[in-house]
Amino acid sequence: MKANHGFVPYKFQTAGSIIAGQNAISELVPRIKMHGDFRHAVIVTQPSLKAMGVIERIADELNQAGISSRCVTEVKPEPTVDNIREVYSNISAEPVDLLIGIGGGSVLDATKLFSVLLTDPVDVMSLIGTDLVLRPGIPTVLVPTTSGTGSEVTPNAIVTIPEQELKIGIISRHLLPMMVIIDPVLTVSLPQAITAATGMDAFTHALESYISNKANPISDMFALESIRLIAGSLCRAYHTGSDLEARENMLLGSMYGGMALSSAGTAAVHALAYPLGGKFNITHGVANSMLLPHVMAYNMDAIHDRLGHVARAMGLQDGMEGGNASSEAVIRRIFEWTAEMRIPQNLRAFGVTEGDVDDLAVAASKVTRLLHNNPKPMDLAAIKSIYRKLLP
Repeated sequence: MKANHGFVPYKFQTAGSIIAGQNAISELVPRIKMHGDFRHAVIVTQPSLKAMGVIERIADELNQAGISSRCVTEVKPEPTVDNIREVYSNISAEPVDLLIGIGGGSVLDATKLFSVLLTDPVDVMSLIGTDLVLRPGIPTVLVPTTSGTGSEVTPNAIVTIPEQELKIGIISRHLLPMMVIIDPVLTVSLPQAITAATGMDAFTHALESYISNKANPISDMFALESIRLIAGSLCRAYHTGSDLEARENMLLGSMYGGMALSSAGTAAVHALAYPLGGKFNITHGVANSMLLPHVMAYNMDAIHDRLGHVARAMGLQDGMEGGNASSEAVIRRIFEWTAEMRIPQNLRAFGVTEGDVDDLAVAASKVTRLLHNNPKPMDLAAIKSIYRKLLP
């Protein structure tokens, strides 16, 4: 496999500005003031952060700066289209000229959608696809509190459509935020299960971007650094949540993975994961973790050269020759991580049976935007075979 090194034009875009480091959250309000004369902010977050007092402190600082604020906590994990509609109706009922999203990927994705809906109040279903958002949204600040989606720096937002039993993407440059705050202190209390699932999600973004048909010099740079940081820090963060160096590396790795996928896109792992989330409510990071080694094994003969680079970034290359040995070492390490972090490897644990395979495969085959990025064509038979590997 050869990455796109100049044969087809490639592009890169990301957030307007990024402020990172321990206690970077203290820069939030001063930086907001530098960006404009805001008066009415809405903080989109999750109940656990509100209970910790983080949101109250930010609201107090906003108030002292002359910015009124209200808090919205109704965004659900893996939000549905109806959930987006309901929360947007609440937000839009009163004046708002600034959105601040603080939370995991679902909160960040939803905040980006609220931003563009506030300037163009169309139905969210009309935005599903690529470049269907017609105008910029209101200024948005995103603060990730998990190290997984990289949503803070991507032009993507994912919504669930229950009637189609599918998750699907909205992609637009107008979803990129005005500012991002990266603060590892906000992630130290993450439970182990969330640390594991979101960390593997971030690793999947980086690895799929690196082997994507749209991989290019920009995405390669971010993907390999993401892989290096996550490989060296994921299990440390899982076992010792208070390890701030590991937590910071995971946040940076997640962000770099988001930057890589913004340019190169993800591939078949994500295509097959979306129906598992839409039909069986398997969280995105867990679904990716389960599928990743099997999809990489399927792709192996098309990506030996790339997996050799990945092995070196993961620190697996010492004394190892390239080719099959490197590729197999990467796949073996992924299995070791999921075992160590107790991520399930059997779809039956989520109620999936052999009788569901055909429907799952048909749904996955429709995610052509991502399947076209996969370095090896994947037909229905191949998709079914991969699902069946997770039904021992």
